Amino acid sequence: MDLRHLRYFLCVAEEMHFGRAAQRLGMSQPPLSQQIRALEQELGVRLFDRTSRRVALTEAGRLFLPEARKTLAQADHAAQVARRTQSGHLGRLALGFTASAPFVPQIADALYDFRQSFPQVDLRVQEQGRDDQVALIERGDLDIGIIRGVVPPSLPPGLSATWLLEEDMLLALRQDHALARRDADPSIADLAGVPFVLYATTSSADFNDHFFALCDQAGFKPSIALEVGSFATLLGLIAAGFGATILSRSLSRLHVDKVILRPLFPPVRTRLWMIHRDDLPPTARAFQDAILRAGNGQKNGNDEIVQATENKE
Repeated sequence: MDLRHLRYFLCVAEEMHFGRAAQRLGMSQPPLSQQIRALEQELGVRLFDRTSRRVALTEAGRLFLPEARKTLAQADHAAQVARRTQSGHLGRLALGFTASAPFVPQIADALYDFRQSFPQVDLRVQEQGRDDQVALIERGDLDIGIIRGVVPPSLPPGLSATWLLEEDMLLALRQDHALARRDADPSIADLAGVPFVLYATTSSADFNDHFFALCDQAGFKPSIALEVGSFATLLGLIAAGFGATILSRSLSRLHVDKVILRPLFPPVRTRLWMIHRDDLPPTARAFQDAILRAGNGQKNGNDEIVQATENKE
């Protein structure tokens, strides 16, 4: 059934006059009469009683009228759903992130702005390690991931990484620790023999690997006292004197009694990357735009997009 026929029928039923209905529809009367007859022939019923003086709905037309209205309303709704989905205002968005990402202003601002602008999107967020994020994105269960790493992550074909920002890594230790009390900022070499409490390697692989490589360059292997699965536990153990740890500067917003944060000299930095499939769905493209807008001016104009290729190591 042609939806135009329903719209023509509805207009005639509201005007009860073919001439006025044709004028309202921006067409001449004979074609309108032909379209109504075509609809009646398709249905096998008469919808209007026509005389030279009046037009009236038949009983079939009277009962058909509310159904035609509902059909047109549903068709309009379906069209709106399609358009809003294409613009990213409807649908699902699954985000994964490293544990420290929500403390980064660019990430927090992007999440807030996206939720305000796209309230009807089913937004799902979960903390995931780097390898899990890559696997979930490749499988289609995750749209966008946020990971840390000094160098671009190695990704399978069809996935890309965008550098979001760079920030310093800080040494966190109990306030009465010798390295907390000295005037000069500690270097990596000063950390030899210091027991470390680290966030679990499975969740923070690139971050820890970079730290281990720095220690190796300084000529020692770090002493790992514990690996933990949450930042609350990590900082609690540092406050309790179990050792030191390395944190990104964004986590300095967390205040923990008796814990001191010291910059390293020379500075040690880490990068935050957004990873995603090349063929992003509309909701993911909308979030990608939000996160890049939130980051304007935070990287001194630097921008880097890395495409995964078949020969990537």
